[in-house]
Amino acid sequence: MPPRDAEAPSAAWRAEPGRIPSRGLHRAEHGRLKFRTIWISDTHLGTPGCQARPLLEFLRRTESDYLYLVGDIIDGWQMKRRWYWHQAHNDVVQKLLRKARKGTQVVYVPGNHDEAARHYLGIAFGDIAIRDEAVHTTAQGKRLLVIHGDLFDGVVQCTRWLALLGDVLYAFALRLNRHFNALRARRGLPYWSLSQFLKHKVKNAVSYITAFEDALAREARQRGLDGVVCGHIHKAEIRDIDGILYCNDGDWVESLTALVEDAAGNLSILHWHEVLAAVGDFEEEVNPARAPQPVAAFAALD
Repeated sequence: MPPRDAEAPSAAWRAEPGRIPSRGLHRAEHGRLKFRTIWISDTHLGTPGCQARPLLEFLRRTESDYLYLVGDIIDGWQMKRRWYWHQAHNDVVQKLLRKARKGTQVVYVPGNHDEAARHYLGIAFGDIAIRDEAVHTTAQGKRLLVIHGDLFDGVVQCTRWLALLGDVLYAFALRLNRHFNALRARRGLPYWSLSQFLKHKVKNAVSYITAFEDALAREARQRGLDGVVCGHIHKAEIRDIDGILYCNDGDWVESLTALVEDAAGNLSILHWHEVLAAVGDFEEEVNPARAPQPVAAFAALD
């Protein structure tokens, strides 16, 4: 039986009543939102904190020519400690494979939590290409480095035990946050993130994030590129760093965001509630065959 906490939608992704997207979104003929490119990362499939249901609905309601999976898609670190795989997680993997099969160019750039996939660089799993990194050219001709970002994280690279401890503490904070926000929801209060609060308020965390962003921008500049797209720190953002475009697509644990490129080459952060407000209820034919375990193509990542 799947864990009960995976059955209920999280307050983190409920659409705000009456909220309308602040910008125009192009709708394809069949109702989905159409983009040239979508970047998502840090979904952490295989953990209770993964918001697999809204992620699945996001994938159903959007389509793109290119789809980049920018690391930490499956959380091998936590799955080694505790096996967790809800049916919704399997549905997400099936949906990604289906998109690749139907013509979307899907590129998977592994991160530190799914680092086992780096053993398969250059191989395609179900038409999904696995790459250590990629360079994407936008419709405006800008060349962007696509990389998870863990290789520029000194904690992950130099003090692995500390990174693993931080992962355990983050998982604990998420569990605590779920109970806390369940109480807030009963009182009609909006979702509040402890981890995001600490990231923005604790001086060392702010300095760490700034150093991470600067390091990635510097790498893109040294390669003669116009910008960089990454994940890793669960902080969605687009900003200019000394003439280099820095983009982080966020996560699907709390932020529930993606980076998107429209047909004209404009980049923006897209929140799940914007998609839900723009598309609303959406019916899609779903394969009735439901496997109880991860799709075989990705099973090696646990």
